[in-house]
Amino acid sequence: MTKKAVDIVLLPEEKITDKAIELNSQLVKRFGPRLVLNKKKCLPHISLAMGCIDDRDIPVILQVLEKTVKVNHPGLLEIIDIEAQTNAAGETVLLFKVKKTNELQSLHEEVMQNMHPFFKHTVSDDMLFDHQVELSTLIWIKDYREKSSFSHFSPHITLGYGEIEISTPRLKFNAETLAVCHLGNHCTCKDILASVPL
Repeated sequence: MTKKAVDIVLLPEEKITDKAIELNSQLVKRFGPRLVLNKKKCLPHISLAMGCIDDRDIPVILQVLEKTVKVNHPGLLEIIDIEAQTNAAGETVLLFKVKKTNELQSLHEEVMQNMHPFFKHTVSDDMLFDHQVELSTLIWIKDYREKSSFSHFSPHITLGYGEIEISTPRLKFNAETLAVCHLGNHCTCKDILASVPL
């Protein structure tokens, strides 16, 4: 049995993934390669729930998620803003703000409730894909239920560290996949452990 820190996420369709990677590359050029998005080991995503599981529970978790999305589909999604936020370390992080629709909020709440029995552990370095991680990463995962879920849920796609002046692309899109991802440093999605097509 291995304990893993995971993110239950929506993976957007390719046009949004490509746009996020394009903007991330601009941030990397100006502010350095601390967070480099790509389509293999650092996936642009919308987080729905974070916690630490036993990997032997993954098959059951997948069954639960399959049932969840049959009743709670995220529907059509929309990027409504580009926003700069400050993380626990006081650093600026740029993100796509995604419109919080009733369908998306409902899916988030159902996933949080249904995953609660599986989120059994307090996060530690060895549970992440990258075993050396920054404190802000551990704080974000540990505090997710209290500070980032239910009434505090703020759907977004992280673009990277730093801030650049760009106009907001108001884009409507679909999520292609609901995935269980192994978390890495900076709460990146490093590895898909299980997935449900939408």
